[in-house]
Amino acid sequence: MLMAPGSTAAARQNDSLPRFTVSELNQAIGTLIERGFAPRFLLEATVGRPQQKKGHLWLSLLDGQASIQGVIWASQLQKLSFVPQEGDGVVVVGKLNFWAARASLTVQVLDLRPSLTTVLRQFEQVRDRLEPEGLFDPERKRSLPAWPRRIALLTSVPSAALADMLRTARERWPATELLVVPIPVQGNVESQIISAIDSLGQQHASLGLEALVLARGGGSREDLAVFDGEQLARCLAASPWPVVCGIGHEDDVTIADLVADYRAATPTAALVAVLPDRSQVLRSLAQERDHLQRTLSLRLASARQRLTSRQEQLLRLHPRRLLEQQQQWLARQRQLLQALSPQHLLARGFSLLRDGDGRLLRSVSQLRPDAEVIAELADGRVAMRVQGTEWDGPGPESSETPDPTAVPPGYTAEPHS
Repeated sequence: MLMAPGSTAAARQNDSLPRFTVSELNQAIGTLIERGFAPRFLLEATVGRPQQKKGHLWLSLLDGQASIQGVIWASQLQKLSFVPQEGDGVVVVGKLNFWAARASLTVQVLDLRPSLTTVLRQFEQVRDRLEPEGLFDPERKRSLPAWPRRIALLTSVPSAALADMLRTARERWPATELLVVPIPVQGNVESQIISAIDSLGQQHASLGLEALVLARGGGSREDLAVFDGEQLARCLAASPWPVVCGIGHEDDVTIADLVADYRAATPTAALVAVLPDRSQVLRSLAQERDHLQRTLSLRLASARQRLTSRQEQLLRLHPRRLLEQQQQWLARQRQLLQALSPQHLLARGFSLLRDGDGRLLRSVSQLRPDAEVIAELADGRVAMRVQGTEWDGPGPESSETPDPTAVPPGYTAEPHS
């Protein structure tokens, strides 16, 4: 058999290449993928054309430039807390499945959760439905109790958030009793949270609660998606107690935060908001005590001053004191009377003249010659007869002109026995 030049080398080269059947090739590809690729991985994608067949959910995973087929087996689909819809952004925990029979590569979804864009879109949709109803209005917000005796904490048990809240409560206001209600805080657990709140509401009269704290610490915004639920929001709005939300981080805002009566940045901040500060209360009490002491001292001083004034007034008005004052007044009046008494004047050398009828004579004009007068001295009386008068002007009680027949000046009355 004749062969073209070089054909022998080509034959030898072809004999050195690996030879496969289709099945063998597909199996080799599957083994290569199984050995050379991560057994599990995270995949960020957008869901397209989800279809449920025989209980399994088939979907396309897209990123705008490429796509790959995905599947969620029925057994796994029942365990998922989130079932994606057309256009939802998701983060998939998956692994590669390669079917050798038709060389088909598929992502088997082991778990998935909504991406941030999906969570935010759902948040906006719920917000747009509830806002026109007034559930976010500041006017419907209830004030928190000033001195709560008992509050309920709804959070995951055990958790770092609960430990922080319990420590804060002990340090801040240990007088408040805490009722810890365990709830799941991640995944498709909205109904369980609502059930816990409804159970508390049914025991409203007997529990004696004054506030409800809904808390979850940390996590990504996607982990907080359960608190964006519409039904949970309505449940919180209908709560018989003021609701305080402390969910996630300071920058995270959920629908539950918007509906709550008070939104705290963190679980710890929620306890700070609802409980008084013991140290501040003690300082306020000390200030009040000082103020009361100063006020009491001033009032006591004023009362003592009034009492002293009343005592002095009582002393002044005491019957013995009044009697002494009257006696002193009478003594002064007696002295005055004695000083003004005619007897006192008589003792000093003065005398009183009276006419025969005993009338007191005050003026010369009352006298006539030969008239009888009586001179009253300190130690007796003297009867005299007027010999003459000397008139110096009108008397103190008379303005009559002297009688021209009166005795000329120079005559005096002489005694007449």
